[in-house]
Amino acid sequence: MNAVQTILDDRALAVVRAPSISDPTALADALARGGIRAVELTFTTPGVLELIRTAADGGAVIGAGTVLTAEHARAAIDSGAQFLVTPGLRPAVADIASARGIPVMMGALTPSEVMDALDLGAAAVKIFPARALGPAHFKDLLGPLPDANLVPSGGVNASNAADFLAAGAVAVTAGTDVVSPSAVASGAWDDIAARAQIFVDSLGPRPLPKGHL
Repeated sequence: MNAVQTILDDRALAVVRAPSISDPTALADALARGGIRAVELTFTTPGVLELIRTAADGGAVIGAGTVLTAEHARAAIDSGAQFLVTPGLRPAVADIASARGIPVMMGALTPSEVMDALDLGAAAVKIFPARALGPAHFKDLLGPLPDANLVPSGGVNASNAADFLAAGAVAVTAGTDVVSPSAVASGAWDDIAARAQIFVDSLGPRPLPKGHL
C-alpha cells in the first residue's frame, strides 16, 4: 500500500507520541476503524523500532517520526517503516530515504524552509508547529508555492482540522486529541477508534475530483 497515497486519500495521519505503546497492532487497527490508516510512531517512544516492526508486520501503514539522523532513517526503514517524518530539515535523512525509495515528510515553517524541503525531495512538507501561525499561513505559503503538499502538525484537532484543509493543506495530523498517551498506554482501543472517527468526520465531505461536473 502506497503510504503517501493513503495519507492523501484519508486526508489524515495519526502521530503517536507516548511513553509506552501496549499493542502497536491493536493501536493501528483502532485508528483504521476510525478512518485513519497511516500511523507515525516516533523515536521519542522507547523501543520504537520493535513497535514499528510489529505494527508493519500486521499490515498497517506505519511511518517513523522524529527521524533526526541517517542512522535513525536506516534503522526505521529496516524495521518496516513505509514513510519517514522529520521535525525540521534533515538532508542526511532525505538522502537515505531517496536511496531506499521511501517517502519523507520533512518539517518546515517558513517559505524558505518549505522550498528547501522540496529541493531535498520531500513528498510532503510538515508545517510544524501549525498552531503558531494557523490556517492562514497555509494560504500564504501556497501563493508562491501552489504545488506544495503541506500537512499541518502540532495543535490540530477536530475543531480546526477542516480549516487547515480549506486553506490548502492536503492532509492533517491527528495527535493527542485522538491518541492521548494514557489511552495508548492503557489499550483503550475503542475510545481511540471513536476519537479517530470524530476527527475524520470533522474534516467534512471530500472535495469533488477536478473536472467533475
